[in-house]
Amino acid sequence: MKQTIPIMLCLLFSVVNSQDYKALSNQDISTYAKHFKSGSGNVARQNALANNSIKSLAIDRQTRTGQQHLFSDKIDVTGISNQKSSGRCWLFAGLNILRPIVIDKYDLEQFEFSQNFLFFYDKLEKSNLFLNQMILMKDREIHNRELAFLLDSPIGDGGQWNMVVDLIDKYGLVPMSVMPETFASSSTKEMNMLLKKRLRRAAADIRRTSDDSEYKQIHQNAMTDIYRILALALGEPPHTFVWQYENEDGKLSKAKQYTPQQFRDVVVNHSLNDYVYLLQNPTKDYYQTYEIKFDKDMIEKSNMSVLNIPPDVIKAQTLKAVLDDEPIWFACDVGQEHLSKDGLMVRGIYDYEALMGVDFNLTKSDQILYGESIPTHAMVFIGVDVVDKSPRQWRVENSWGNKKGNNGYWLMDDAWFDQYLYGVILPKKYLDKKTREALDTKPILLPPWDAMYTMIRGPE
Repeated sequence: MKQTIPIMLCLLFSVVNSQDYKALSNQDISTYAKHFKSGSGNVARQNALANNSIKSLAIDRQTRTGQQHLFSDKIDVTGISNQKSSGRCWLFAGLNILRPIVIDKYDLEQFEFSQNFLFFYDKLEKSNLFLNQMILMKDREIHNRELAFLLDSPIGDGGQWNMVVDLIDKYGLVPMSVMPETFASSSTKEMNMLLKKRLRRAAADIRRTSDDSEYKQIHQNAMTDIYRILALALGEPPHTFVWQYENEDGKLSKAKQYTPQQFRDVVVNHSLNDYVYLLQNPTKDYYQTYEIKFDKDMIEKSNMSVLNIPPDVIKAQTLKAVLDDEPIWFACDVGQEHLSKDGLMVRGIYDYEALMGVDFNLTKSDQILYGESIPTHAMVFIGVDVVDKSPRQWRVENSWGNKKGNNGYWLMDDAWFDQYLYGVILPKKYLDKKTREALDTKPILLPPWDAMYTMIRGPE
């Protein structure tokens, strides 16, 4: 019997064969080489790059020396936190906006919350969420796109503002001294490897059984093991603790006992529920809210919802808050045009075009759509330099310790803000009328593989 090629395959082959593609030929390569050799200065560049990094040679001296860490308005903070080899920037930044409240309230020289305390519960909640999702998806084909998305990264360090709020609301807060860092909290790779292995094993067990009564036991056994791993690696969170402090004048307070929830309510007494996430994404409609599926860490909570607004609006409202001494959490692409040694995030700090003779510029829309830039880090605005009523540069508190940047602080010039800042968290009182009204728009639900997911969540 004569075999026939399916019509769709025939159409596909005809499209491929009719495409005007160009294979690379020896003549092409010779042309490229000739063009390179004819370029003035290419030999000198080649010699320089043989023994130096591209970045070190591309630093624009004039731009670098023109930056000064001087700000017309600064929020008083002391001490720099250090997330070390972990992806907990979202959590550090969230706690860093609360830290000045305690320092000011109790006249302390410095203070730091335990990030490890909330990190323990973040991992526990994410594990429970994953297992619940596996049970809900137990009958899906293994290559189902949503199932594959979750299996690809069962658990990670990455997080978002809604997770900061939900964790604090549910579990409270404790000082760093009560649950300090461990090796695993500061270097999470090995612990995460074991958590992923155990969660994927549970997913396999769930999909192998058809007995509804077994799902609960698989879930229970897995969560018992997850708790064990976390308790061994991070330590167990306290249910009660004693806190005593010495103020700047050397006066020692009375020792008091708290639960983590009491410490949150009595010592901090600052609600995060009135904060909103404002996004700056020129590829999506402005004054529209968006919701990303799976962007949460607790099964009982809602997905993260954000409002997308124009760049001039997000900047004006951020400026208003910082000038009012409000530390502001923000998300950006920290890897772009930053000089770690000097604590600079400045447009043009690297002149790659002059060094390489190639134009690398992309618009903000194109860098989002084509995967060049996404939010990779969360930090806190703690100052601004205003000239003629406009921000010239912003002061940033980072969580990379005091040996990086300018003693742990960074300078972000306003052009960098425009190009690489993607979202801020603001109390509602700083929003203008149009922005507040837009918060009530019905969110558009997007799948987790939409570019908006990385715009909100960043990399795992």
